Amino acid sequence: MAAPTAPTAPQPEILAAFEAAKGFMPVDEGLALHAAAVEAAALGLPLLEVGTYCGRSTILLADAARAAGVMAVTVDHHRGSEEQQPGWEYHDPTVVDPEVGRMDTLPTFRRTLHAAGLEEQVIALVGRSPQAAAVWGAPVGLVFIDGGHTDEHATADYEGWAPHLAPGGLLVIHDVFADPADGGQAPYRIYRRALESGAFTEVAVHGSLHVLRRTGSGI
Repeated sequence: MAAPTAPTAPQPEILAAFEAAKGFMPVDEGLALHAAAVEAAALGLPLLEVGTYCGRSTILLADAARAAGVMAVTVDHHRGSEEQQPGWEYHDPTVVDPEVGRMDTLPTFRRTLHAAGLEEQVIALVGRSPQAAAVWGAPVGLVFIDGGHTDEHATADYEGWAPHLAPGGLLVIHDVFADPADGGQAPYRIYRRALESGAFTEVAVHGSLHVLRRTGSGI
């Protein structure tokens, strides 16, 4: 029996849950991510996200996954990326665990999924991306990279997860800025690396969100 066809845009209640969730992705880029997830989910494989934070973008992947009868998988250590630590621009003191004095976005993430009615559609891997990628053994239909924005972390996310992407699957990279004045360059560098590898063809650009299809080998 064929999987049900997903809508091309999220239903109003899903979009409302997305907008209500903590996070940084604007609505237009979120809609582009959802469209990519709908397309990739047609492969019948899991949709994988690196960089959960509080689950804002996870909602969109999970909605597309649910419609296609597949799972969304999201990977994060939930201690926050570099720019979210105390004293930095994106620090949010409301997600600091008062008992241990460190960031912990996992409880907020779980509340986000509960509010959206998507808990059963998501597998949350709590840990560091390279270690999770090293033990992951199945192909995926989409890899969405939105984790740490240092060269070390962005490169590890790309090298760890891109090889798991099935032929025809989509690699989506967020916060890609060609001009250093607009943002950090690590996501841009892995985006360029993906194109220059010959394994990927760009199919869409929406703001800082770039969508590439795996069309070859040699990652």
